[in-house]
Amino acid sequence: MKAYTGTFIKKSGEERTMTFAKVDELPKGLLPEGKGGKRAKLPEGMELVWDIENNYYRMFNFKTVVGKLEEFEIDSTTLTQKQGV
Repeated sequence: MKAYTGTFIKKSGEERTMTFAKVDELPKGLLPEGKGGKRAKLPEGMELVWDIENNYYRMFNFKTVVGKLEEFEIDSTTLTQKQGV
């Protein structure tokens, strides 16, 4: 599956570099699901992603990307192994 590493500018002005998978590109059932209900409408440029290094859902701001995203392939079993599933 696809994974990405990218840096963006947070609201605070700090840079954040994150290695992540786009939630919409993950195999169904791979990660914990939310509590249900509708997915919130996000501000333009913001996307819910799975932070691979921290095993947590996070927001990535595509409007403030620094440089280019690096795209690479990752074995999806790596995600579940890190979670201990």
